[in-house]
Amino acid sequence: MNQISKTNNFYNKSLQPNANELRKTMTKAEACLWKYVLRSRGVNGYPFRRQRPILGYIVDFVCLELKLVIEVDGISHLYDEVIKKDFKKQKALEKNGFTVLRFRDEEVLKHINSVRHAVESVTEELKNPPPTPSQGGQSQKNN
Repeated sequence: MNQISKTNNFYNKSLQPNANELRKTMTKAEACLWKYVLRSRGVNGYPFRRQRPILGYIVDFVCLELKLVIEVDGISHLYDEVIKKDFKKQKALEKNGFTVLRFRDEEVLKHINSVRHAVESVTEELKNPPPTPSQGGQSQKNN
């Protein structure tokens, strides 16, 4: 039986026990991003969830309303095998409508304000996407 719910943002119930454990053992960078940026609707009023099972993966953070995934990559993400897994995970998420934003541990730990600004900018872009030509997005010249 497939336990992935398309009606619940591709929530994967079978990964819930793993996600619960990861919530309890967040890395220092993940904990800082959660505490100082994402928690309590800290980014433009949007709620984020941590260690959320989506598809066959557990994402570090997600804003379901904007379909924005934030991943914090530690040193293990420099290994070829992990890079390939990250690429596959990101492509699967993007294929299903998610935007993926990645930060290295050191970015979060040393430049938290820059990280906050980047997340705020992306949430604004996703909240107000540029109009397409069919939505009247083409510029018109005044006569």
